[in-house]
Amino acid sequence: MERAGAPQAGPRGRISPQALCRAIREDVIRGVHRPGSRLTEESMAARYGVSRVPVREALRALEAEGFVRSRPYAGIVVVELDDAEAEDLLEVRALLEPLGAGRAALRRTPEQLGRLKELVSLGRAAIEDGRLDELARLNSRFHEVIAAASGSRTLSRLVTQLSQKIAWVYSVDLPRRAQDSWREHEEIVAAVEQGDPEAARAVVARHIAAARSAYRRRAPGPADDRS
Repeated sequence: MERAGAPQAGPRGRISPQALCRAIREDVIRGVHRPGSRLTEESMAARYGVSRVPVREALRALEAEGFVRSRPYAGIVVVELDDAEAEDLLEVRALLEPLGAGRAALRRTPEQLGRLKELVSLGRAAIEDGRLDELARLNSRFHEVIAAASGSRTLSRLVTQLSQKIAWVYSVDLPRRAQDSWREHEEIVAAVEQGDPEAARAVVARHIAAARSAYRRRAPGPADDRS
């Protein structure tokens, strides 16, 4: 089975910088590239089977997003997400996503509801099969679909922009909280399907609060398992 973060490429160098950026970002989130590790154009080109040109563009994009930074004499290194930024992200999420869920309960399409149910099933299957490294990506997509179902392009864009950083924040704790998290996802889908905006807002708020609490209780230091 191919590694989740690996881009699908044809001849060497023909993958887009956007696809390569997504692959490297997912590997940072999954802990393949650890905080402080150096990412050179040569090593990234060899790892992902591309030329150095898309690597250069992808690393620039990831620096703008805050996943890597350029250090004098060290080159590009993976950033360590600090608690202050994490708390800021979680607070913003707690304000935005309940609003989106309430609107989604009233505005979602049958296709969006079907996609949410599919994502819940995929998450459950990943847990049962022990494929816990897939949960951050599935979790991000679930919350992005909820935001899209709100019918607000502005809210959807904001949640999508936040989702990758949020996945990074929770990459330690999603596997540990997997069963509870995906049960809560089922409750969110049920409220959205019933068209109950108050219930949808409440269950999303509880879901985010529980995840936020788990993040704060995490065991600090290098012993954290981000895989």
